[in-house]
Amino acid sequence: MSDTTGGTGTSGPSRPTDTSALRLGPVLRYTDGASATVWVETTGPRTAEVRCADGAGGSARTFHIAGHDYALVEVTGLTRGTSTPYEVFLDGERVWPEAESRFPPSVIATPAEDAATRISFGSCRWAAPSAGKDPVGPDALDTLSTRVAADPDGERPDVLLLLGDQVYADEVSDATREWLAERRDLDRAPGAQVSDYEEYTHLYDESWSDPEVRWLLSTVPSCMIFDDHDVIDDWNTSDAWLAEMRTTDWWQKRLLSGLMSYWVYQHLGNLSPAELADDPLWAAVREAPDGTDALREFAERADADPASVRWSYRRDFGTVRVLMVDSRAARVLDEQHRSMLDATEATWLREQVMDGHGSYDHLLIGTSLPWLMPHLVHDLETWNASICGGERGARWARLGEKLRRAADLEHWAAFPSSFDSLADLIAEAGTGAGAPATVNVLSGDVHHAYVAEPAWPEGRGPEARVTQLTCSPVHNSVPPYMRVGFRFGWSGSARALGRRIARHGRCAPSAVDWRRTGGPWFGNQLMTLTLRGRSARLTLEQARAERTGKSALRVIEERGLA
Repeated sequence: MSDTTGGTGTSGPSRPTDTSALRLGPVLRYTDGASATVWVETTGPRTAEVRCADGAGGSARTFHIAGHDYALVEVTGLTRGTSTPYEVFLDGERVWPEAESRFPPSVIATPAEDAATRISFGSCRWAAPSAGKDPVGPDALDTLSTRVAADPDGERPDVLLLLGDQVYADEVSDATREWLAERRDLDRAPGAQVSDYEEYTHLYDESWSDPEVRWLLSTVPSCMIFDDHDVIDDWNTSDAWLAEMRTTDWWQKRLLSGLMSYWVYQHLGNLSPAELADDPLWAAVREAPDGTDALREFAERADADPASVRWSYRRDFGTVRVLMVDSRAARVLDEQHRSMLDATEATWLREQVMDGHGSYDHLLIGTSLPWLMPHLVHDLETWNASICGGERGARWARLGEKLRRAADLEHWAAFPSSFDSLADLIAEAGTGAGAPATVNVLSGDVHHAYVAEPAWPEGRGPEARVTQLTCSPVHNSVPPYMRVGFRFGWSGSARALGRRIARHGRCAPSAVDWRRTGGPWFGNQLMTLTLRGRSARLTLEQARAERTGKSALRVIEERGLA
């Protein structure tokens, strides 16, 4: 095995301590009315089988990547409008549910045609500590799991959209730091950050072995997309940043390992069985005794030519269309042609928006980074893009690059042409015969939640209700000074300051104006959209500690969107 992915190493302390051949999972991923996929990691080569109580099921042989074995089982024969318990077998031995499990049976639910669709979303989750006080408060996913387990027949999300930073490769826990120190010298770069594939697998162990999260992911389908911390903070913030990273002796291994592990742990489950059947990489990995080389070659191609690989994907839930957009790896970083999405990706996005226009009632665009930000932040980012592009000369450009990295100026506003292009696409999608009732941009990243609504120049606006819905973190924190800054960023004084900054950068006006209509809210939280026909309702819940010592999700905002 190549050094690109590291050795098999030592199992981390978060591994299950029993003798089960099931190492991690099951994770319920893609579902539709008739089929589903279930992901597992095993302790060696196995045949994985999923058996449902109603006779549906499927099996698959494991595939091998960098010393680890996985399976993605396609479950067929499901009946729409049912919720059926399932079990997982490895080589004929039942391994899930675990013996004496305190959780209800895991189920695969297929909502009825006319049922409401409940989509919960958020981003930024540090793994919750296994013992002791949680320094950042209750984990929203843990708390959701507890609620669903207490009332398994009650209301639950139909799908979880996890919008980035599912693991933190550059901000590890104390336990993981100790584990890393046992493997290598942390005085050498990248220090107490992950460096290879094996160390990435440890992050997923730590995060997904959490008993509540493990059960929740086994029974609620999930869609995922990466953000920067899945690889490293400020990933692809600029051309200069990337050039600097490539001069180090550890970056290439880190990046390839991050992309490889993301493909295995997150991306595979985003795809439908039909998409998997047409995927040459999936075929190569399954058919090879060891798929490491094939996957590494794919990651190398993704690094060398990002436009040749697509991480974005589409999911339709009845009359709800979800487009999960890669706003990290698909960037064009040349200062004179900066774009959040390369030309191929932008074309794909427009095709998915307009495909069957009039056939869906709600359009959800999932992008880890918010499109609409506090006005001061937006103006600062557009100004920064301008001066880094040379509008005020080389000295200002150098200063702008330093500020860009220090202040994380890399959202849609930092790519002004992309910001405007997305505004134009949303206006087109929300206009004309058969326009959806709502267009919602779902984002995370910024460690707080808010609702913002755009307004186009008269005569150019869409008929659909358009909202920016930002929800973060699931389990993390934000320093007090940033809370003050985000609140100030929406104020009239901040807006006036931002306009002055934008004038200095000779920035063109943005395609839309917008206003905050909710928030900012701070805490560990999840947003849920409940969509039925042309109606849409938004609920924001925070995980809060109770006097009993337990935590609960409390509704702090609820409103109709359509």
